[in-house]
Amino acid sequence: MLLDPENTLFVRGATPVLLLADAPVHDALPLLAAPDGAVPRCEGWGIVPRLTLCVVDGPGDHGLVVPALAAPVVGGPDEAGASSGMADWCEDAEQAGGAVVLSLDQLPDVLHWSALLSSGTVRGGFMPVPA
Repeated sequence: MLLDPENTLFVRGATPVLLLADAPVHDALPLLAAPDGAVPRCEGWGIVPRLTLCVVDGPGDHGLVVPALAAPVVGGPDEAGASSGMADWCEDAEQAGGAVVLSLDQLPDVLHWSALLSSGTVRGGFMPVPA
């Protein structure tokens, strides 16, 4: 499944985050339980971060592809442009060994991590980069 890049937000950091809105895999992802902020591993799922395409691969036929080059990237010291931001996000994911992928009904206007992680409606978790 191809997910419109407008329904994504790539957030840079030591452990990068990919927010998905209206994703076709939403119901297949586990309900996130992280009230203390510790995001659990999303068993059976993985992420392949690349500059042009980002693949979220799940068990069975579950998964999606994001045209990453056209997707918004926030965070990090250098926000010069989408392509350099995405390259940096991919590097963050490689260094972290994966990324946190969170599926929501809609993207938030403002990122409030504690509210997202304790909402009871968000699905996902940490997804490793395949070895």
